[in-house]
Amino acid sequence: MSYTAPQKDMLFALEHIANMPAIIQDLKLDLDMDTVAGILDEAAKLNQDIIAPTNKIGDEQPSFLKDGKVTTTPGFKAAFKQYVEAGWQGLSHPEEVGGQDLPKLIAAVCNEMINGANTSFGLCPLLTDGAIEAVLTAGSDAQKQTYIPKLISGEWTGSMNLTESQSGSDLALVRTRAEPQADGTYKIFGTKIFITYGDHDYTDNIMHLVLARTPNAPEGIKGISLFIVPKNLINPDGSVGASNDVQTLSLEHKLGIKASPTAVLQFGDHGGAVGELVGEENRGLEYMFIMMNAARFGVGIQGIGIMERAYQKAVAYAKERVQSRPVDGSAREAVAIIHHPDVKRMLLTMKSTTEACRAMALHTAGLLDVAHRHPDENARKQAQARFEFMVPLVKGYSTEMSVEMASLGVQVHGGMGFIEETGAAQYYRDARILPIYEGTTAIQANDLIGRKTVRDGGAVAVYFADEIDATVAQLQAKSALAHLAQPLAQANAAYREVVAFVLANTKAQPNVVFAGSVLYLKLAGLLISAWHSARGALAAQAQLDAGHADTVFMQGKIATGAFYIQSILPQAHAWAQAILNAGEVTGDFAVEQF
Repeated sequence: MSYTAPQKDMLFALEHIANMPAIIQDLKLDLDMDTVAGILDEAAKLNQDIIAPTNKIGDEQPSFLKDGKVTTTPGFKAAFKQYVEAGWQGLSHPEEVGGQDLPKLIAAVCNEMINGANTSFGLCPLLTDGAIEAVLTAGSDAQKQTYIPKLISGEWTGSMNLTESQSGSDLALVRTRAEPQADGTYKIFGTKIFITYGDHDYTDNIMHLVLARTPNAPEGIKGISLFIVPKNLINPDGSVGASNDVQTLSLEHKLGIKASPTAVLQFGDHGGAVGELVGEENRGLEYMFIMMNAARFGVGIQGIGIMERAYQKAVAYAKERVQSRPVDGSAREAVAIIHHPDVKRMLLTMKSTTEACRAMALHTAGLLDVAHRHPDENARKQAQARFEFMVPLVKGYSTEMSVEMASLGVQVHGGMGFIEETGAAQYYRDARILPIYEGTTAIQANDLIGRKTVRDGGAVAVYFADEIDATVAQLQAKSALAHLAQPLAQANAAYREVVAFVLANTKAQPNVVFAGSVLYLKLAGLLISAWHSARGALAAQAQLDAGHADTVFMQGKIATGAFYIQSILPQAHAWAQAILNAGEVTGDFAVEQF
């Protein structure tokens, strides 16, 4: 089975969870929901018909390096050509540099589709988007004019070069050197590892964004600068010139996302790679975080895309696999396994989690649109703070769930899920990198505590709790949904208790608090995604009350949200208790006892 874009649920989430009609009105966008539906339809066609068929072959025939050149999976280069020629790389970037300036909300939905179709393929546009954002924010006018139109057109692509063998998550240990030259350029020397699409055969140039240190830079993260280092030098007329001193030493052999070329790049083996400083010296990490934040949100979207693909595969198999008589005795012969209660439980877990995470991510994308475009400065600041709080949840929670849901997909298949030819195992393997790259779940959780909860005294964290309380009141006032109020209220009370614990103890007992950091992230992600499930149920009930024709979808939406709130959300209590009570044991556990 291939991939079908879940356009109906995407449009429902855009309209009723992300409040896109109100955003269109408030931001005075030249757009309406019919146009949005048309864009989604075109994106669905491309991803279903062109990109999705390359997914399995990418797993079986990964990119490879031979004689210093990378060859990508058969079909990938042609699919990329169709992708960029149709203008999808420039979807949300400014018109003045060749983009279409559409909202991040639309880009988020289209990015989910590309990652549901083929995650390995989707990584190249994801990294290029981040590179565009970084240069737009911190680059000079000349750099913007030279690189951005080429990146948006797909003539060139972008990569992010942070990691070194001794410097993974701790970027203070970066040792790549940047030596200033008389002409204002720099010579770059060093080796970078884990560089996604660091080399490929799609285009004739790649814009590498590279973290490095200048000779007199201070130690630590305050001494890191950002440089543009093109794979090939650029002639004065903008054409591609001679090779720069950048070599691909190897490609990694990986558990998943095998078709995505993950390169080890050597800069400066033959006299130094030519680079241009982006912005000011020693502010590189600040600039790179622009790219990283875009990439982190994008990785959360990847998780949702893989969840959806794994769910579709599992449902299709469950409908056709006949095994065992029903437990209620309603038939004397074996039935398709989708009729068995535990298979329904697994499929509902996958469906409800995917839809809840999608709703959470799209609500977050809407916050970013408001932060970038709203005419009122105060509204922009509030939306930005709320968006920043949500990024580690979208990235951390959605990717952790993608591994769990892909694993459930294998379980639905039973023994056949463990056999590669069915395809279920690929989603599990592909998902496993998502909680690791662009900042592990623990790094997202540390960010959630330090920068997003403690720094503002819990203001944004409590804002979301207050919003959830308001939704609880709406549920209580709606007799058909009143049974969902109590579990949501109880989980919200547990969340408030954890937020208070974090605020009271982070400074005095950091080890105790950070021992529960990932559980705090998962608790917050679960609660806020469940909140959006409740909002979805309220919206669907309102549609039914108004006589909406699509009763099957709306009733299914309510039932799916109810399952998530009643069956999955209760985990919040256990996680809260672990955070409040187990941190001291974990933080104080002696290393010698391991």
